[in-house]
Amino acid sequence: MHVTVWNEYVHEQQEERPRELYPDGMHATISADLREHGYDVTTATLDEPEHGLTEEMLEETDVLVWWGHRKHDAVSDDVVERVKSHILDGMGFIPLHSSHESKIFKALMGTTCELSWREADERERIWILEPGHQIAEGLDQQIVLEETEMYGERFDIPEPDTLVMVSWFEGGEVFRSGCCYRRGSGKIFYFRPGHETCPIFHNDEVMRVIRNAIDWAAPVDGPDVQFEAVEPPLESLDE
Repeated sequence: MHVTVWNEYVHEQQEERPRELYPDGMHATISADLREHGYDVTTATLDEPEHGLTEEMLEETDVLVWWGHRKHDAVSDDVVERVKSHILDGMGFIPLHSSHESKIFKALMGTTCELSWREADERERIWILEPGHQIAEGLDQQIVLEETEMYGERFDIPEPDTLVMVSWFEGGEVFRSGCCYRRGSGKIFYFRPGHETCPIFHNDEVMRVIRNAIDWAAPVDGPDVQFEAVEPPLESLDE
């Protein structure tokens, strides 16, 4: 399986705390964990030609992991359409944290994907609602993050096909934090954690969720879909 980890890679270059946590970028931390667990991984960032998401790169990608925040509008519309086409054709897609407002996630959801938030380094409890789901494999009943950014409802997304996880925050809010969707032949898992000033991607349970989601979202070797007129018919038609 080949995984591409995309990161806009802005906070880590411009701000001290993200740079301390992720000196080579969040994409490097995520990809190092994935390689350690046997995945074939490539990274790509915003400033690369075509944002590193060329047709050739996407053709080789089974699952695309995406982190964005500050530069959503800088992502080319042509690249967004290219990524969307590959997802509809079966490439898995794992948008993380503030990627809820990325062009590609909003294009796939068809809504604003807006929410409420607060930065107070508060505790989050991520409750596993579907313990039998593949994404929950190997997890306890809850994941506790001691310092994180709050995301709160209402989260303006379509109803998930499966809601695997929901979060409670120390300030009292709740949030749908692990949402599965299918679009065309592609599978999508939105996962909420990932604030750039907290050591989220150094957390073993968070990374287990991401690995499980990659396995779940990977394309299967099913039949080719044909969208065309069927002539002649497969069976004889009564005159």
